[in-house]
Amino acid sequence: MVTKYSASGNDFVILVAQNIENRTDLAKKLCDRHNGVGADGLVVVVPHTIYDFEWDFYNSDGSSASMCGNASRAVAHYAVDRGISRDGVSEFLTKAGVIKASVNGDYVISDMVKPKFLDKEIVEDGVSWWLLDTGVPHLVSIVEDIKFFDIQKMRELRYKYNANVNIVKINSNFLEVRTYERGVEDETLACGTGMVACFVRAFTSNLIPSSMKVFPKSREELYISYENDTYRFGGKVIKVFNAELFI
Repeated sequence: MVTKYSASGNDFVILVAQNIENRTDLAKKLCDRHNGVGADGLVVVVPHTIYDFEWDFYNSDGSSASMCGNASRAVAHYAVDRGISRDGVSEFLTKAGVIKASVNGDYVISDMVKPKFLDKEIVEDGVSWWLLDTGVPHLVSIVEDIKFFDIQKMRELRYKYNANVNIVKINSNFLEVRTYERGVEDETLACGTGMVACFVRAFTSNLIPSSMKVFPKSREELYISYENDTYRFGGKVIKVFNAELFI
């Protein structure tokens, strides 16, 4: 049995297993949008002796990833819904560290891992980029026109820096973000760690306050804040369906 979730347009297949093993081929099959369930990633929930569970995360191309912000919200909802986590709080282990998330109906807030600033001095074709790690590496550039998204240029930067690539527009009371995702190898409707990376760059540059609405390409409203030395990422998730597998 697998469950499909959508979190701000980022979609995932979630299943329970008893151990962590190489599931690259399974991720490719399940994430295939023609012959599988169709998703941006696969989340495998595995028992853990200390935390509610440990996860093993795969991108749609079968590559492994340390962290995924939207998936963290989806899997927290899944865990509470299945009784793996209780009292509306889910605490689980990822390769990027421990994530704690609170679940209130279909609204989930994840406490994100502490960001790392890898390089603030990148310039490509006269454009300033920061390289940050918010669980996975992200390039971030602040732009005036969010509609212009050169997919080929984003792809070149993704491979040059082995990172996801984001542009962010700062408006008076919200951010707009677009992301080229490593492992999906295309622009996605949303990327949680990418939105957080964009918020971190803008906030630490004193360009925005400590809380802000954020809109990814899907145009779903999300909320990022900095409280008590923690970046928090919140928004609604959708449990799409349960399914029995034949592949």
